[in-house]
Amino acid sequence: MNAKMMIGILGGGESGIGAALLAKQKGYQVFLSDSGEIAGERKEKLKQYQVLFEERGHTFEKLNNADLIIKSPGIPDSAPIVRQLVSENIEVVSEIEFAFRHQEGKIVAITGSNGKTTTTHLVFHMMRYAGLDVAEVGNVGKSFARQVFEKPCDWYVIEVSSFQLDGIRTFQPDIAILLNITPDHLNRYNGEIDEYAASKFRICMNQDQRNQLIYSAMDEGISSRLNKYQIDAQLIPIEFQQFIDHQKVELLEGKTLSIDDAHLIGRHNQVNLLASATAAALAGVSFEKIEESLPTFQNEAHRLEVIGEWDEVQYINDSKATNIDAVFYALEAMKKPVIWIAGGEDKGNDYQILQKLVREKVKALICLGMDNRKIKEAFSTMVLDIKETTQVHEAVQWAASIAQKGDVVLLSPACASFDLFKHYRHRGDVFKEAVIKLNERSIE
Repeated sequence: MNAKMMIGILGGGESGIGAALLAKQKGYQVFLSDSGEIAGERKEKLKQYQVLFEERGHTFEKLNNADLIIKSPGIPDSAPIVRQLVSENIEVVSEIEFAFRHQEGKIVAITGSNGKTTTTHLVFHMMRYAGLDVAEVGNVGKSFARQVFEKPCDWYVIEVSSFQLDGIRTFQPDIAILLNITPDHLNRYNGEIDEYAASKFRICMNQDQRNQLIYSAMDEGISSRLNKYQIDAQLIPIEFQQFIDHQKVELLEGKTLSIDDAHLIGRHNQVNLLASATAAALAGVSFEKIEESLPTFQNEAHRLEVIGEWDEVQYINDSKATNIDAVFYALEAMKKPVIWIAGGEDKGNDYQILQKLVREKVKALICLGMDNRKIKEAFSTMVLDIKETTQVHEAVQWAASIAQKGDVVLLSPACASFDLFKHYRHRGDVFKEAVIKLNERSIE
């Protein structure tokens, strides 16, 4: 790229700000445009580095002068401003693509419908524990571009969404992980699972024989489509025979790892752990360091997070489970009778795949949402005790009154949170607060 080129940036969120700072550092002319209001601290950062910007609307004439557009992942390709710019033959890429063009490190990139954040954390934790110069970026917090701007590293562990992958051209991870493909975000893909899957497979489209693709051979969404794409990377499948029992998995060269030491619940987390350990080993981390790192791993909140146990009833916050597949994994992991708190903003869910697990494990369903008709209808013939509410504290009180010793109260919504909450983290935090307050009162 010519350093005198003009870079236009759509979106003033974390990825947009990171791209703007990196572009400015590299000597480009930069103009950032946001359809909404840019947050105060981000706006100050743009001013500090003398980045020109606009907010509350896009001015096509200003963006049309750009040689390259960097688009935030939240903006769909169907947005009018994007269509206008594309019609002018201006290249539009994602922030991870732009950052990739301006860094010299090695990359582990992780995608999948579920489990990618946990896996990203695990890979980063193992590599950092081993003393590698590594950063964790992407959907997990700091953008890839901002990290390259602030402190280039030898290794980057990147959580990558389908939206980000839609905007890559040359992005080539040294190690890629594809965990699973199940229906999600289909509103961005014309309701077509194959279009969504094609975006996920883009993670390996630029890989060659020097690179590795770790994938779950047990996932139908991946295995049924693997032969549709030209994949030049070395293929490393995660397979059934590597799972010795519910506590142990077999790594490369027949070495055995215990998932118990990582404080993770469920078979799906065994897959996450095995994929992570395989990636870390390929990056040069010894088996001994991988094994030593597990007891100190702390997963991110709201993912099968055990809040505590009171009166021999366990309370688990799985607010991040915003789709059917995530709830399937959660219920599958439960070994005790479940009082299930679910509901919210439905994403076109087909609850049929949950029915067997619900019939076997759920003794009561508490619907937490503005419109609970669909979820109630789906399980009305298999769960006799169904209640509904829009108040978390009421849901928790009901759950506690129903629960008996040895039961689990599980918040695993299967739905988005936006009908009652700011986001899934807000929902999970309110749930945790209600559980703790309830049990504090019971102790008094």
